[in-house]
Amino acid sequence: MRCQGAVWGLITSAVFFCATLSVNADYRVELVTDEVSRPVFVCAPPGDTNRLFIVEQHSALIRIFDRTTGTLNEAPFLDGPPVEDGSEQGLLGLAFHPGYRTNGFFYINITPPGGTRTEVLRFEAEGDPATSNTADAESGELILTFPQPQANHNGGWMGFGPDGYLYISTGDGGGGDDRHGPIGHAQNRANLLGKILRVDVDSAFPYDSAPDNPFKGHATYADEIWAFGLRNPWRCSFDRETGNLWIGDVGQNREEEIDVIPSGLGGLNFGWRPREGNTQNPSFPNETPVTPAVDPVTAYSHSLGYSVTGGYVYRGSAIPELRGNYIFADYGTARFWTLTPDASGTNGTRQEITAEINPSPRAVSDVSSFGEDAEGELYICDLDGAVFKIVPEGPIAPTVQISGSDDEFVIQFEALGGQEYTLEKRDSLTAESAWSTAQTIPGEANNRTISITNSLSGTQQYFRVRGN
Repeated sequence: MRCQGAVWGLITSAVFFCATLSVNADYRVELVTDEVSRPVFVCAPPGDTNRLFIVEQHSALIRIFDRTTGTLNEAPFLDGPPVEDGSEQGLLGLAFHPGYRTNGFFYINITPPGGTRTEVLRFEAEGDPATSNTADAESGELILTFPQPQANHNGGWMGFGPDGYLYISTGDGGGGDDRHGPIGHAQNRANLLGKILRVDVDSAFPYDSAPDNPFKGHATYADEIWAFGLRNPWRCSFDRETGNLWIGDVGQNREEEIDVIPSGLGGLNFGWRPREGNTQNPSFPNETPVTPAVDPVTAYSHSLGYSVTGGYVYRGSAIPELRGNYIFADYGTARFWTLTPDASGTNGTRQEITAEINPSPRAVSDVSSFGEDAEGELYICDLDGAVFKIVPEGPIAPTVQISGSDDEFVIQFEALGGQEYTLEKRDSLTAESAWSTAQTIPGEANNRTISITNSLSGTQQYFRVRGN
């Protein structure tokens, strides 16, 4: 719970300031839109605080939600190429190039009709990418393709790391137990399935493997591999502060797991198929990973859920108590957890937050993905056709800077998007004096800096900024 609080500061001998807020629960989900079809990802181009881009799995549309108007654009940003419409196939991933505002490049991950392969394609925005709401549907160029032997475990997440390389998650090829060859696809470093790939899309076309990839130049292993031993890494994310890569890897029959790749550390083996989470796979009781396996940062049994949806380390500003915590969920049970990393950033304490974020009756039923806007605030995709935002339950006390001169003083604070504030004043803190409104600051869509200049009256004054 947030508690009633005040932060006092002396501006001059006669002027005081405080910031207050009311007692409220920590956070909740708020509906952004319920006008989309099978949303499986939501994100924003770097630095774009005005828009969210929503991926529709089977329509292959990318839709734009305009944060300045609070509406979903009727025309899609991209009407993508035809895709297979299996439950784990279609348009599965979207990543904007770090230089999108100038080059207009973005990348999609699809399962084309027939469902026998994955394709990663690059498209371009029409006109000025910073403002264009339309992609050039004819600009698509194939970057990478690889076979998909079965209809499930397609992976499909993509994202640019802090190093500027494109990372791609791939499933193990489907079926059950990765029964593909003598050791399975995930342990076989000669193919691209059951892996995290890492490619350089800037130094060559269509791409080159990153120069420090662990198997670069190896005679038989694939250059593109960054990590391996994964079953179906459906949703992953980079911690925008540490650069660590967090992976939600969907389990088989026993455990769901969250894995972490520390920034810059390639070659890790997460153990599938011999291992599932922290346990030996009973289908292969005598099999061992081809290299020592890395334990998951957390794993949970199927008594809690049966299909993990990887999330994000929260780095936004609206919910200070969540900052630095990794938030994830289970698709099958709509349960939510936080994981508080320890000093290493690769271990920590798990706590369930379903009662806070998705209480009964549940707002979110099928958690297909999380997403992040340009400011680091988090969103949830519900496969039933909605996108939600994780928001504070009540108003936030602003962090305020104050300065003064002989005849005036300035109150400055960072106002959160969508939050209204009131500057109030009183002459004393006695029962005879009451707070009165000095100025109302209306809410706007985006975060902004508020500066309020007041004249010194020569008498004692108290001021506060209140989140409404």
